[in-house]
Amino acid sequence: MTSKLLLLTSTLLLCVSTMFAQGNWELKKDDNGIQVYSRKPLTGNLKELRVVTTLDATENQLIAALQDVGNYTEWVYGNKKSALIKRVDAQTIIYFSEAHLCWPIKDRDLIVQLTVDQNPETKVLNMQAKSLPTYMPAKAGFIRIPYSLANWVVTPVGDSKIKVDYTFSIDPGGSIPAWLVNATLAIGPYNSFVKLRELLKKAQPAILAAGKK
Repeated sequence: MTSKLLLLTSTLLLCVSTMFAQGNWELKKDDNGIQVYSRKPLTGNLKELRVVTTLDATENQLIAALQDVGNYTEWVYGNKKSALIKRVDAQTIIYFSEAHLCWPIKDRDLIVQLTVDQNPETKVLNMQAKSLPTYMPAKAGFIRIPYSLANWVVTPVGDSKIKVDYTFSIDPGGSIPAWLVNATLAIGPYNSFVKLRELLKKAQPAILAAGKK
């Protein structure tokens, strides 16, 4: 009985240690004030991604930039086209996006629901962008991305300055090898955040006007 109990205990400890090992973020890139991390998920072969950085902007200006989906081609890496499908309410929009991938990999399309939620006391902003793969049919010539999830935790850290903690996971669908996705996973988000920082720094009138509402 004692030996069985010891075996069960050791097995549980092994499982717990494995879970924690899978949950460790590993720094992949630290440049230009942008830290990019990745980790192996508990299930599947595709890695999860995390980006931590500080932006010179207000939370409202960031929300305005993210809700301006028609302008994604200016800063979202690989974005070929984006368009608003539906504005559910002030906090939620649904949009369509096309991603251009290097030949011979087929281009992807994606339907996303972006939801904004802010704690009125701490002012911490939580935004979630999750895929809606069955919301509408895939376009001819594209593969519909079956799963993607991005979470933004945005904290004010000063006058017109915010800290962003962004996590992202995706299943691109189709036959792209997991090793290829993992090898290039950090490139897109890093470049996107570099361009997003530039966009906010330019303080385009449209973004500022929307951010003051």
